[in-house]
Amino acid sequence: MSTATEPDTGTRIAWLPLLAAIAITLGITANPRLLADGAGSADHWAAMALFWAMSAGFVRGVGFIPRQPVLRWLFSGWACAVGIGLALLRLL
Repeated sequence: MSTATEPDTGTRIAWLPLLAAIAITLGITANPRLLADGAGSADHWAAMALFWAMSAGFVRGVGFIPRQPVLRWLFSGWACAVGIGLALLRLL
């Protein structure tokens, strides 16, 4: 049994999803044209997948793990990888 003064040792920083989220944030901020299709218009599906990956990367990266199974998967490191993969498939 833990008290309020003891730190929770079960959560740790997950560096790979956190670095991926930071890279997505900086990349899209510096060059938003990365989310445009061949015609130059915004690709909303690619943006949604990449921003989901960014959100999942930040949530899992800082060590937060949701209790509900669906949210746990939606904000996992694997979800970050799936979001990046979907965005790449859409844009390439």
